[in-house]
Amino acid sequence: MLTVDEYARIRRAARDGMSIRKMARRFGHSRKSIRKALANPQPNPYTLTQPRDAPVLGRYYGVIDQILADDQQAPPKQRHTAAQIYRRLRGAPHHYPGSYDQVRRYVGKQRKLKRATFIPLAHEPGQRLEADCGHIYVDYPEGRRQVPVFIATWSYSHARFAMALPTERTEAVLEGLTQALTFFGCVPQELWWDNPKTIATQILRGRQRQLNDRYAAFVSHYAIDPCACMPAAGWEKPDVEHSVYDLQRRWATPVPRVQNDEQLNAYLRQCCLAEMDRTVAGQTETIGQRFARDQAAAGALPKQPFDPCVYQTVKVDKYQTAAFDTNRYSVPRRYAFETVTVKAYVDRVEFVTHDTVIARHERSNQRHEWVLDPIHYLVTLGRRPAALDHAPVYRDWKLPAVFDQLRQQLEGRHGSTRGARQFIRVLQLLVEHPVGRVQQAIEQTHDVVDVDRIIQRVERLAQRGADHEATDLDRFNHQRDMINPQVPVPDLSQFNQLLTPRSPTHGHNQSPEESPERAPLAQSQPQAATPAADQRRVCQAGPRSHFCPADLRAIPLGLNGTGGRGPVGQCDPITDQTGRIPGAQGVG
Repeated sequence: MLTVDEYARIRRAARDGMSIRKMARRFGHSRKSIRKALANPQPNPYTLTQPRDAPVLGRYYGVIDQILADDQQAPPKQRHTAAQIYRRLRGAPHHYPGSYDQVRRYVGKQRKLKRATFIPLAHEPGQRLEADCGHIYVDYPEGRRQVPVFIATWSYSHARFAMALPTERTEAVLEGLTQALTFFGCVPQELWWDNPKTIATQILRGRQRQLNDRYAAFVSHYAIDPCACMPAAGWEKPDVEHSVYDLQRRWATPVPRVQNDEQLNAYLRQCCLAEMDRTVAGQTETIGQRFARDQAAAGALPKQPFDPCVYQTVKVDKYQTAAFDTNRYSVPRRYAFETVTVKAYVDRVEFVTHDTVIARHERSNQRHEWVLDPIHYLVTLGRRPAALDHAPVYRDWKLPAVFDQLRQQLEGRHGSTRGARQFIRVLQLLVEHPVGRVQQAIEQTHDVVDVDRIIQRVERLAQRGADHEATDLDRFNHQRDMINPQVPVPDLSQFNQLLTPRSPTHGHNQSPEESPERAPLAQSQPQAATPAADQRRVCQAGPRSHFCPADLRAIPLGLNGTGGRGPVGQCDPITDQTGRIPGAQGVG
């Protein structure tokens, strides 16, 4: 076969006028090869006009094709590899005598023909948000642990949000979605997922899905179109799939070392913010610049965020516990044997009845665990005091040391049984008062071991705290009134009385009621301006003594019962010759 260089020499010789016969003699090729070189600028590669069967494998093509066709109905992880097909051909009843390499090449060729191809897509700003969950390993103080991470990615700008969650349950997914929309500050038109049970409880025909009730409530709250990929078609949401890859290869390599999940989420939040300055391959703008268009085109957040929890109705048993997720949580005594509603969040569990939260516990991710609050059993403890030493809920209760000291003092004074009952009375104060207040009351009465005094001290401290809050409220109201004073409109008609001429017959013995000119002015005087209203003065006779009443009934009795203030008073008691207080009996 002629090379490209030989083709070039032949074509240059023809250009210089050399004949075909002479070129054949000079270059040592047949005239047919010379004519072929002159007809083509370069030699054509060797190709088969018809496929040629393998020397040995040819008669086994049908068997291999049938195996590959049957694999289309098998689970993805239980399909034949080329090595497994070779092992089957070597065994009975086929007894294939050839090599593995022939089988590998043929299987690769058949699978290449069936590989899917794609059309490049471009999404509008604010239209599409993709979500998924990935897994990374994280080093905690107690050791290395695998952590699920929720990831959401915008298809237009590739802006990302990542959050580590304890589980992949519905409430965890709802928490991640709610936090993601809050982080982005906007709402997409479409939200794309795979088909996990937490999102789609049933896969119907085509892209129709039976959504989880709480996920359906979520998309309704934010007015989002729920979209799902076809089964085993993760390429329909490539942006978030690439985000999961970056999470594992970039953000979690090397393995992160954190103290707790809060620190891990803070690290993931920093990674998401740093991505805003990155430019995606094939783009000329940063992710942050393109995300600004996503925000402008997306919807606004509602006034109230979604409540990311799941609901379940349970009945409280005789142990004052309600079962949820294989665990049992305590509720107060008065709700025993009643039906309550459980609101399970990713980090806590709340029990609600009649729109009132009656109990709240930290969410337990263990199984068959009892999560009990000692406060809930204090009422029952008064009836069953022996449980104070035999119930784990009280044996494991961590209280300040003053409580243990108080119990020892009460038992030393009243005996073990009665002392325990007295101590239970103190514990029952924790139903309505915080531990710090009860501790303070115990410390203030440590010199006298008396439960009644402790109870009174706690109530006094509670009242003092209420008075302090009321004082702060009054001070706030006073400052508000000083800022916005309310000034009444003056009554100018009162000043006309000053212009009225006074009667010359008006004497000092005339009462205000007998003087028509001064009557309105006397009535307009404020009550505090009259001398009788001053409890510390005695009116003296004078030209205007008609303003002072004759009796002194306005003077209250002093601390010594005589109208004065005793030895510490500022004035001596005033009496007449008979020893009586003038006007004490009144004037008829």
